[in-house]
Amino acid sequence: METVSAPRRRSAVRSGLLTGLAQVVIALAAAGAGALLAHKFGRTAETDGFLGAYAVYIVLVFAAQSFRMVVVPDLTRAAATGRLGGEVRAFAVAILSLAVPVCVAVGFLARPLGDLLTGKLPPQAAHVAARALVVLVPAAFGQLLAALAAGGLAAIDSYGTAALGFALGGISGFVVFAALADAHGVVALAWGLSVNALIALTVTVVGLWRRHGLGGAWPERLQVGPKLWHLVQGAAVPVALSGCYLLMLRFAAYLGVGRVSSFSYAYLAASTIVGATAFSLGLISSAPLTRRGIDPEAAGRHVVDAAWVSLVLAGPVAGVVALVGGRIMGVLLGSAYSGSVGRELGHLVVYLALWMLAWVCFAVTFPLVFVAGRRRTLVPLAAVGFLVAIPVGLGLRSVWGLDGLAVGLGLAASVIAAGLIATLSLRTLAIAAAGLARLALVIGGATVLAFGVASLFLSPVPAAVAGAVVYVGIVYALRSLGLSEAWTYVRGLH
Repeated sequence: METVSAPRRRSAVRSGLLTGLAQVVIALAAAGAGALLAHKFGRTAETDGFLGAYAVYIVLVFAAQSFRMVVVPDLTRAAATGRLGGEVRAFAVAILSLAVPVCVAVGFLARPLGDLLTGKLPPQAAHVAARALVVLVPAAFGQLLAALAAGGLAAIDSYGTAALGFALGGISGFVVFAALADAHGVVALAWGLSVNALIALTVTVVGLWRRHGLGGAWPERLQVGPKLWHLVQGAAVPVALSGCYLLMLRFAAYLGVGRVSSFSYAYLAASTIVGATAFSLGLISSAPLTRRGIDPEAAGRHVVDAAWVSLVLAGPVAGVVALVGGRIMGVLLGSAYSGSVGRELGHLVVYLALWMLAWVCFAVTFPLVFVAGRRRTLVPLAAVGFLVAIPVGLGLRSVWGLDGLAVGLGLAASVIAAGLIATLSLRTLAIAAAGLARLALVIGGATVLAFGVASLFLSPVPAAVAGAVVYVGIVYALRSLGLSEAWTYVRGLH
């Protein structure tokens, strides 16, 4: 039996910092690509078409990154009995059995899929979407395979290699887009994302191979069907969450040219605010909690403590965006997003606050479902959440336009997040609900008080600075209500 080499176990803070830093680099690379896209191509039907196809890529990549959390408990148990390499290879075969036919089908059906994504937008939007899909879907499956390899590394407490691979992929993808944008237009970003996937996959696979995590015997049976069903179960909720976003983009297309682009950039900003910390905490908690086990009360406290650490910085960022978002968007995205469009983007980020809270709850709860082996309800929960998004999105769009779509996305995500926590147990849901209510009151109240009062007496820029300072003071004074305990818990996760 081949021995898998595992590094000396590091603290959760160090592992989280490595993973979080990689997520920050990825977010910055994505933001840079978004800014370059906006500066070079503006706010047109072509950018709407590409961003519609890009939303499909986000759905698939979100599922891929979430699958990284899904497989860690299984791979951790396999590593403990010397079966890690065989399990990783068996999962890879299952993924490829799905990826190959899907990519072929997208190649044949690209044009009707482009029409479906862009609705009543001009024909050039559908043309760009179709061209982008042919490149983006294979790239997304490349990210899924990279996530599998990263899950294998996490099973032996190795996070640095995966962090390096995903960060290098993000940077390289941006560089390729910048180099090809003038010659190949907006679709050059799709080629950049394919390079991103290739580098992330190569680095993680090589890292796993160097730690002897790919060798060993094959399982007695590949069990492609059960592993695919495991993938479906693991992907159901992430796909539903991203599918709700895709729905809102589709609804936004009926509001006119440029609205899809505006909603896309607001969503990118909101996901950047909460993504790095919440995703990192969800990922690094899987292996240690698999080893030690978790009961309903511990699960509830885990959700609350991880949410505190993930959301404490969201308040001041949202406050700053609310006050000076128009100026920030104009500088970052160019003249097409300045003035009233930039202010609209800033306000959209604030309206996405409920979605940010729900997304954090998902990210820190999702791994616990697989640690506890409670995945049977995931597919029906995903279906319910997605179906809720349709009437909620349409109804709120008719009342508040884009702002209504942002709130509708948050409501649908909240239904999914609450159902996910309840999947663990009703006791976990009760503990989490009480703790999250206190968290929302402290962070939301501190944000409104700090930035709201400052905006009454100062112009926007000084008000943003003063509001941030006051916010820090309020949260520090109230740290005993949950933040101190949360920080102590996260430090001791490993």
